Amino acid sequence: MDLETLKIFEAVAAELSVTRAATRLGRAPSNVTTRIQQLEAELDAELFIRLGKRITLSTAGQRFLTYAQRLLALEDEARQAVGAGSGGSLRIGSMESTAASRLPAPLAAFNRAHPATRLEVSTGPSGPLVEEVRDGRLDCAFVALPAELENEKALTEMGLQSAPVWEESLLLLLPPADAGATTPAELITRTRTRILAAFKPGCTYRAMAEQRLGIVAGSEWRIQELGSYHAMVAAVSAGACVTLLPRSVLDLSGVSDDLTTLEMGTVTTRLLWRRGYETPAFQAFAEQFLGDA
Repeated sequence: MDLETLKIFEAVAAELSVTRAATRLGRAPSNVTTRIQQLEAELDAELFIRLGKRITLSTAGQRFLTYAQRLLALEDEARQAVGAGSGGSLRIGSMESTAASRLPAPLAAFNRAHPATRLEVSTGPSGPLVEEVRDGRLDCAFVALPAELENEKALTEMGLQSAPVWEESLLLLLPPADAGATTPAELITRTRTRILAAFKPGCTYRAMAEQRLGIVAGSEWRIQELGSYHAMVAAVSAGACVTLLPRSVLDLSGVSDDLTTLEMGTVTTRLLWRRGYETPAFQAFAEQFLGDA
């Protein structure tokens, strides 16, 4: 097993196509197929399930992909640490809200100051982002830490550390029918069923909303899972639900004056990274954001 084989495996796992992976890598499809077969023989495991011309990752392949990504990330980190890279790269994770309302300007500024550094940005809920940083699939991430990780000891035990970047004011966005509500207990919504629009489990804001609205199994609340804040604001505008979101996101939404809000406290957005991760690219990145904190 060598790093080049791991890169081939990662490409096939991403494309789920030998032909597309070969094009991406600039290799012949037969070469890619041979390298994958050699890797499977070495591991004594079937990494892909082949159904005619279609392939999917097997259970073993899914497990191995995590390790392959970590090894490749470690190689990239090592190259940057000894100056073998040209500017290096950074894989940055972010909550959807932060990516929309906070990151565009500072990322553009960083790119102007460090044009040789390649930035890759992906979004997701805080829970999965924490795991991706821990596993080495991301180099750093902007997250709202879950309650169980809001102390330095818990993060240290996971090999992580963080620093505050922004303080977000949280608002509960209400539909027109609930304009007069002054507490969550007064909410009705048009359907007479209390509905919270939120991301899938793993989102810290969702967990906070559930806690502050008293949403538990068997309660009168139900959750409508949506994939973006635009969809959530639209659902609230339609009178079907409420949603919890940062004021910074609401300011970008251009919502109707018919929608009112309830103050729901504040939460800190933090930059999270692995302990000991000190590549030149990340140090420059952290200095820009933490210097502005």
